[in-house]
Amino acid sequence: MSRLTARPRLDTPQKRRRYERNAVILLALGFGLVGLDRWIISPLFPAMMADLELDYADLGNIIGALGLAWGISALFMGRLSDRFGRRKVMVPGIILFSLCSVFTGLAGGLMSLILIRALMGITEGAFSPTAVASTAEASAPKRRGLNMGFQQSTFALFGIGLGPIIATQLLVVLPSWRWVFAIMVIPGLILGFLIWRTIREPEELREDLLEAEHDGQPDPAAVPAGPASSPSVLHGEGEAERHRWIDVFRYRNIVFCTLALCGAMTCIFVMSSMVPSYLTDFHHMSLQDMGLATSGIGFGAFAGQLLIPGISDRIGRKPAALIALALGLAMMLLLIAQGPNTLTIFLLLFAVALGVNGTLALVSATVSVESVPPALMATAAGAVMGIGEIFGGGIAPVVAGQLATAFGIQAPLYLALGGIVFAFLMVLFLVESAPRKRTRDPVAQNLVPAVD
Repeated sequence: MSRLTARPRLDTPQKRRRYERNAVILLALGFGLVGLDRWIISPLFPAMMADLELDYADLGNIIGALGLAWGISALFMGRLSDRFGRRKVMVPGIILFSLCSVFTGLAGGLMSLILIRALMGITEGAFSPTAVASTAEASAPKRRGLNMGFQQSTFALFGIGLGPIIATQLLVVLPSWRWVFAIMVIPGLILGFLIWRTIREPEELREDLLEAEHDGQPDPAAVPAGPASSPSVLHGEGEAERHRWIDVFRYRNIVFCTLALCGAMTCIFVMSSMVPSYLTDFHHMSLQDMGLATSGIGFGAFAGQLLIPGISDRIGRKPAALIALALGLAMMLLLIAQGPNTLTIFLLLFAVALGVNGTLALVSATVSVESVPPALMATAAGAVMGIGEIFGGGIAPVVAGQLATAFGIQAPLYLALGGIVFAFLMVLFLVESAPRKRTRDPVAQNLVPAVD
């Protein structure tokens, strides 16, 4: 088979490890930009309300429109990348959602904002599940959980951690909130170019693995992530075309990963959209104090998505998720009872996000791709992330905005609490998928479909 591009062979362990490192870093930066472009609107919203005459329900609708479009897009774009290639989906996606950030700064009212953010959701939904599959393909099995956690953690670090600080500080030096959105296009164009130059398609990695096997240098980093992870799987091409999109739901873990993600995303997306307004309007904090306190969600989510998947490589995916959710539940109860102390609120938001986002990274990416055949990895990740987005990222913020308008800005916190409880119950039904644990568990070895 001739090589698909003129890219040099990954014919030594050192080259394969270097590719793994570079790919994971680029894909992590790309997902971080997704988070920044998506969530920078929340800390800017108090400034936007006066200019555009918006209210809490409008905020929920704007964020919900993006989430619904993101989810619907992810349902189908993951499968397209399985069939036609990773770069052909990721690169246009990252360029277009960066342009949508510029268009957000040009919006003149509610309807234009909803339309622009919905378009952003479509393009982000194309990038995200494809990036998850590419990360899994680049990663050695023993580092898969850590790598995928790191790749996903930057969404929260840049979007909800650094985003509120960046947004509120830029408001001090820029003439308008519109300029904050405008400068987001520059990193998107740079990353799009670097991803096109660096990321390899599954077929290219297949060729490298087969050539390495022929040369006596087996490459564990190129072995696919699914339950049929063996070099022989790589000999076939076009397997995704023989499966329907809905076939991924025949696998038990995909069903319960999807349900758990709906709960986890309900918590995180309700907090991310409503906590800034909750702190300024209920606790009467200044914009700068609000930005610092709210950043706890992002930094905690970054820590959780980095630590919890890494820990799960050792103790198992299911125990790690249950422990993380129990922590999030306890800290959420304390947050509801907490007064207006910036440092304490920062720490409580940090702890809630650590537990819930750590679980989110596990069920949306690591467990999902480990639970299906390699040719369906992006399809599975897209299906799980897509449905989770529709309910947790799309419907939940809309419901939260209505609750805030009807019962006060503190009411959405109870919706977030319910999301954690639901996610915990769904994780109880997962079958362990960690490679280290699966080899010892005869039930987990096959990860049998939920429906024959």
